[in-house]
Amino acid sequence: MKSTNKVQPVFYWAIGILAVIIFSGVLFPNTLESITGIIKGFISSTFGWYYLIVVTFFVIVSLYLILSSYGNIKLGKPDEKPEYGYLTWFAMLFSAGMGIGLVFFGAAEPLSHFAIQSPTVDEGTSEAARESMRFVFFHYGVHAWGIYAVIALCIAYFNFRKGKSGLISATLSPIMNTDGIAGKVIDTFALVATVTGIVTSLGLGAVQMNGGLSYLTNLPISFFIQVIIIIIVSMLFLTSAMTGLDKGIRILSNFNMVLALILFLFIAIFGGATLYSLDLFTNTIGTYIQTLPELSLRSAPGSPDDREWITNWTLFYWAWWIAWSPFVGTFIARVSRGRTIREFTIAVLIVPSLVGFIWFSLLGGTGIFLEANEIINISTLAEEEMLFSILGTMPFSTIASILTIILIGVFFITSADSATFVLSMHSTNGSLNPKNRIKFVWGIVLSLTAITLLYSGGLQGVQNVMIIAAFPFSIILLLMVFALLKSLKLEKLNAKQQKTKLRSKD
Repeated sequence: MKSTNKVQPVFYWAIGILAVIIFSGVLFPNTLESITGIIKGFISSTFGWYYLIVVTFFVIVSLYLILSSYGNIKLGKPDEKPEYGYLTWFAMLFSAGMGIGLVFFGAAEPLSHFAIQSPTVDEGTSEAARESMRFVFFHYGVHAWGIYAVIALCIAYFNFRKGKSGLISATLSPIMNTDGIAGKVIDTFALVATVTGIVTSLGLGAVQMNGGLSYLTNLPISFFIQVIIIIIVSMLFLTSAMTGLDKGIRILSNFNMVLALILFLFIAIFGGATLYSLDLFTNTIGTYIQTLPELSLRSAPGSPDDREWITNWTLFYWAWWIAWSPFVGTFIARVSRGRTIREFTIAVLIVPSLVGFIWFSLLGGTGIFLEANEIINISTLAEEEMLFSILGTMPFSTIASILTIILIGVFFITSADSATFVLSMHSTNGSLNPKNRIKFVWGIVLSLTAITLLYSGGLQGVQNVMIIAAFPFSIILLLMVFALLKSLKLEKLNAKQQKTKLRSKD
């Protein structure tokens, strides 16, 4: 299927659905928050088991593809070579996946599990410190990247090897006819889910930038400040998207990685908890691997408090990664052409997970160390202020805090810019050169949706809509995996038959 630059009906359908959400949030903010909260509560309480099983299934499929003979199949033609070297490719894999989440939750999640609510042990104890990191590794480890791996594999395989378009619906061609209304419905769901996943990251970014500015200048943490932040950053990423500054985005992405490394090294040198963090990392890797099956399917039946914790953390993350996956999957697929399924899956599962584990061990370990030794009481602060409070205990804290705000801002810009491209591509039948007006519309929609959901329910409102949108897309993702496995089986069968024919001729 050839891509065109023509706007497809899915663009108007998705914009219509999002427009209803935006206008409902503006006109009836309390009603929108209430309705989305009820729907989110129903999905979480009724289908929590489903989220746990389906995400674990994606991990199992990824491991199966690594170990099976399918692992030798290339994501492209048999003689194609990878476009990027390993180091560049690894950096792209990591930068695509989690960005703002790593900065926002880097200290906040470990501290929350350690000091506020531990799901398994008493808070504030050494056991709580170990347990907090185990759950953080669980949320940011192979389960998250297993979701990204399967969707990126599906897109890359059907696009580069089978010559299909880069649309989500094209990956389902082995099991259904996607040329009609069914394909358009699937692509519409993908667009809406992607917007909610991206908006969650943008909302977190705006709130944490507000927290950093509040820490530095005593500005209030308020919706008004967050709107100003979103408007300013939106002007920057829209300017980039309109002018097609691909080189500029690459420079910004590299700049972001350098800033993240500087922040990491700064905390490692001045944080005073590096050895503790290394011990925590080493211990947690062992317990994470040992208890992974138990963690994967832990649903806490009969325990309302534990169930609520799973809903607020694990189910939130699984929904976020699923909603975020069309965007991340499309990006990872594009930079992985020429890789075999085995090397692709190993790299996507292992490399970003390990980097994330090291990151959380240092930021979270430093926060836990400071809290446990009563150097500073961080857990009483809002999540968006925790990282800046940790930096405040170190020399050159103001400079470090400013660099952190810049880091979040550039993550915001690069994520939103890339997102407008991916959304526009999926709106124009997979076109690699979507028109600027389509990118502009998507940029405005992203910004308005983020502002509206923050207005109607704060971060909780953003999370409610994201969890709701992720549910139907998880079903599409399941169908994509079955279509991939069916196509791989058929390809192996055809190759075997071809070899048999050649032997019979000899």
